[in-house]
Amino acid sequence: MKKSSFIVVLLLVVLTGSNAVAQCDVKNKVLADGTMMYYFEPANFYVTKSKSLKINIVTDKEHYFVALQPSPFPAKSEGKKIKDDLIIHLADNKEYKLTHYDTQYRNNDSIMQVLYLIDDKDIGSFSKFEALVAEINMEGTEFVRSYNFKLHKDAIKEQLNCFLKKEEK
Repeated sequence: MKKSSFIVVLLLVVLTGSNAVAQCDVKNKVLADGTMMYYFEPANFYVTKSKSLKINIVTDKEHYFVALQPSPFPAKSEGKKIKDDLIIHLADNKEYKLTHYDTQYRNNDSIMQVLYLIDDKDIGSFSKFEALVAEINMEGTEFVRSYNFKLHKDAIKEQLNCFLKKEEK
């Protein structure tokens, strides 16, 4: 009896440990300029019949970015006009302004991704608190889109912590 209990506990520890590793499944790609970028698969933060928002953390190991993939997104000619900063409200009841870095159209223009730079002084807050709301000025579609996060509110925090833990090693 004790032996079977020990085996069950051991299996739970192994499965929990492997699950934690799977959550930090970092991918990478080399950009055209030779820069290596590290990222996670985007997590759904908001989904309705008319619009959705996927978010993930991207880093070059020096800077951290929040990457947004809104849907629907404007045509390339309009989307390239998106230059405004992103406002994110975290669970600490503060709002954070992330500087617009780049707007990209990927996979034959079937995905639009907008990168926003997380200020170094805000990394601690983003690694501790879940995201609640994002406000984006979607030039060419409407003024400001607000997304009240319904899904994976802690994805930014978890992804950022994965990167920060890897840097410590």
